[in-house]
Amino acid sequence: MIEIKDVTEKKLEENYQFRTYLKMHADEKILDKQFKKLHNKYFKDFDCSKCRNCCKVLGISMNEDELNAICKHYHLDINNLKNNILKEHYGEYIAKPCPFLNADNSCQIKECLPRTCQDYPYTNKDERLYSLITIVNNSKICPVVYQILEDLKDLYEFKGR
Repeated sequence: MIEIKDVTEKKLEENYQFRTYLKMHADEKILDKQFKKLHNKYFKDFDCSKCRNCCKVLGISMNEDELNAICKHYHLDINNLKNNILKEHYGEYIAKPCPFLNADNSCQIKECLPRTCQDYPYTNKDERLYSLITIVNNSKICPVVYQILEDLKDLYEFKGR
């Protein structure tokens, strides 16, 4: 069972040290396999609705096509969303926290999730060696990412603690 924790500054510093360690010691292909294996292990049973830190902290980001699909599927006024809720930033529409998160932590748009929501926290994607800063930062937000890093530290017998 994964616990939702506050990541201390000390733990965050340790995670940054581990990132440096991985950059110098990890094989890219093996690391990707390890990330995917741990991702699948933990997300198999993890109930994101108990946390939703990603929705609260990172918010939502979607492109025009995704926004159109959401509005069409849920019969939402796209102009209201664009003018009053979402901000446009380099062709993406963003909002922090996610305006589609209900008070009970359920998602109002789960049938039309934007790609960024579907893919978060990206721990099952390739080339994790090149996105370790993001992974470490996500360890402050997502308890699964936190646990994945802890397991990887054990796998690599990381002694920087």
